[in-house]
Amino acid sequence: MVGKVAVVGSGLIGAGWASWFLSRGLAVTCHDPAPGSETRARKAVADNLRSIGHPVAKQLQLMSNLSFEPDIEKAVAGAEWIQENAPEDLALKREVIRRIDGAAAPGVVIASSTSSIRMSQLQAGMTHPERLVAGHPFLPVYLIPLVEVAGGESTAVAAMDAAMDFYRSVGKQPIRLKREITGHVANRLQAALMREAFFMLQEGIASAEDIDLALTEGPGQRWAATGPFVSHALAGGEGGARQTFASLGAAMKNMWADLGAPTLTPELEALVVAGAQDILARKSPDRWMAERLRVVRAIQKEKAAIEGE
Repeated sequence: MVGKVAVVGSGLIGAGWASWFLSRGLAVTCHDPAPGSETRARKAVADNLRSIGHPVAKQLQLMSNLSFEPDIEKAVAGAEWIQENAPEDLALKREVIRRIDGAAAPGVVIASSTSSIRMSQLQAGMTHPERLVAGHPFLPVYLIPLVEVAGGESTAVAAMDAAMDFYRSVGKQPIRLKREITGHVANRLQAALMREAFFMLQEGIASAEDIDLALTEGPGQRWAATGPFVSHALAGGEGGARQTFASLGAAMKNMWADLGAPTLTPELEALVVAGAQDILARKSPDRWMAERLRVVRAIQKEKAAIEGE
């Protein structure tokens, strides 16, 4: 049973992980070489624990299990789980992971939060590449359950099994990739949707606000309960997925053939920025974030109630 975790890199993702691990009763040691990182991380963790719903007394108790170590080797030396969160720079991550690998206790899994770099790329230079896995969270880390677990060419099955068990033990919902792919699963699904949204904005099909509404007031509400495969099967009624294909297969082919493939040019970026600014102008970003937090919490509460029936 893991009781002590090292979090390497305490920015947005690292502080999110630290908050979640603390809330699950683990002792957390953070390392981040950036000037002022400890002050920023402590504030972020306190804010996150408050967002999770802990009262002040509980926050203070949990924060007492948080420490910071300026030496990366010392930070990971006694850890039973290591979560790496360095910036998305291949050379930098390789060096950070190499140092972690050299100081971590034998058999301890090193999990990288990388959203886009393959584990096989990061395993170069490691003495024990078999213990490196991707443990990619979804933001905000302290709220969204998903963790994508992936291995590289040298990752041991035992390390993958350990990662799945660990993330489940701390209340996360891990998924296991059968093979590595750039961006994992959720980010690729998100990227496909964003590409089409940007394309429709570029082509003048609809405004940014209406494209957002098409998702939040349409399939987005269903997708919180059923993913693409279950949704596809349910659309066919008693006939299931085969009936959906029979009824909508031709339409699906036509839409696939007509999907956009925009190039991310400065002009398109400016169009997207302007569209987002028009929407954000109606409420402050803090209010948008607070409302999103409430909606996500409400969904999670209802799902938990249904699962408990």
